[in-house]
Order: sequence, then structure tokens, then C-alpha cells
Amino acid sequence: MIPLERRFGISTHLFHSARLTRDHLVDIAAHKFETIELFATATHFDYRSGSALAELGEWLSDTRLELHSVHAPIVEGFTDGNWIGSFSNAAGAEQRRKAAVAETAAALEIAKQVPYRYLVVHLGMPDEYVEPNDNQPDAARRSVDEIVELAAKVNVKVALEVIPNRLSTAASLVRLIEDDLDGIDAGICLDYGHANLRGDLGDTIEALSGHLLTTHVHDNHGRRDDHLVPYSGNINWDAAMMETQKIGYDGVMMFELATPPGGDPIDILKRAARARERLEKTFITF
Repeated sequence: MIPLERRFGISTHLFHSARLTRDHLVDIAAHKFETIELFATATHFDYRSGSALAELGEWLSDTRLELHSVHAPIVEGFTDGNWIGSFSNAAGAEQRRKAAVAETAAALEIAKQVPYRYLVVHLGMPDEYVEPNDNQPDAARRSVDEIVELAAKVNVKVALEVIPNRLSTAASLVRLIEDDLDGIDAGICLDYGHANLRGDLGDTIEALSGHLLTTHVHDNHGRRDDHLVPYSGNINWDAAMMETQKIGYDGVMMFELATPPGGDPIDILKRAARARERLEKTFITF
């Protein structure tokens, strides 16, 4: 048995409360991560600004990092761990649904200037934040149809994320893709932490076979969406990586970690690098 090479990345969610800078990418590269996911929140990165996109392209070139994916906007702003406003593409109110799709369309425009492979999309809102008349299946289907069509025009694939709501369980997302939207050209982002909150991580991984495009790697204790460094919660990472390998996924393992108010993102990056080394040892080829 020999180790199987695996690519690892970091989501800029780690710096979500701050305006993204070149130094953030320098720090990511210095800890030997190869690729990033950009979290498209206006207070973090002005994804509608051509000059901001030009700077991002320069930063990526300077640090030799790849933009693997973009997380579609879910909030108007994010400060000190708190959401400001929200965007829901499954809102029963058509005006609100269209506003969410418009923000996602703006995030797709990034690809015209800084190419990337996957757009990670939440369907509706997590149960913790859901509002009245939200998370409506018909609204979600209309939005996915529209977003996938927009993404195809800029050579981006849509990855619907496993999140804690009824629209976004593994079974619901697979059914949406295969049946409700008749094999639409989209896939799924496996969020290990979100699946762990439901207590069915192993079943979730198995259900995603053939649909898994990308990942969000983080830990928790099964109660709150803490976005901890792997091995800091109760996820059995050896078992999770074995199941992931079993379904044939060989793509990027994207750490999506959080810096708590007053916390040090560099310390989290150091711990993430150590966790990456442990995870690397769990991937083997025969």
C-alpha cells in the first residue's frame, strides 16, 4: 500500500469577518495549501468590482494558488461571526428569490476574469436561520435551473451543498438532480461538518456516489456548526476518508474553517496544516 496523493485547499471563510487581502493568500500558501475557495460576501470581497478581481488574479499568480471554487453569496455581510441580512434562493417571495439568484449571477461573473471550476450553492437557508415562507421546494427548483444555465455560460459547474435543512440532505439533493430536474448538469458539495450535525455522515457519503464534485472539510461535536479543524470534534476522520475514497472521489479536500471572534487565523492555519498531514495518511492505494 502506498499513499494516494490528494490536493488540499482552504476556504477564505477562515478570514470571513475581514476584507480579503494579498497577505491572507500569502499565509495560506506559506502553510502549503494549493488552492482556495473564495467566499463571496461583499464585506469580505467585493465580487462585483473589476479592480478587486484584477487584484485577486494578481494575488493568485504571486502566491501560485489556484481558485478552485467560489461560494455563492448567502449573506449581505458578515462581521464578528454574525450574519447581516441573507439571500435565499428558495424563498417563497419571488422578489427575494430573484435577488438571491442575482447575487449568485454576480459571483459567476468572477469566472470571466478569474476562472474557477465550481460554484458552491446553498439551497435556501439552514434551519437555524430559516424565515417564514422560506425553503420552498418549487422556488429552489426554479433557482437551480436558472443558476445552472448561467454557470454553463462561463464554464462553471454548480455544486449544491449539503446543509442542515430538508432541501439539502444527500437524498434530497440526489433526487433533485436525478428526478425533479431530469438529470440537470449539476453535482454536490459534501460538507462533512453539516452531515455530522445530522448524525449520518457515513450514509451521506455513500448516497453521494457519482454526484460528488467538491468538499467542505471541518469538524464539530454534532451540536453546533462550529467549523473546527479536523480532529477537534467527534468526526471519525479515518472512517470518513475511507468512505470518501470508496465512492471514488479524488478531488480537492477544501478546509472550510472559522476564526471565532478574538481568535487567531494563523494559529488555525497551523493546526489545519497538521490535520492535513494526518488526513493525507488515511488515503491509500493498493
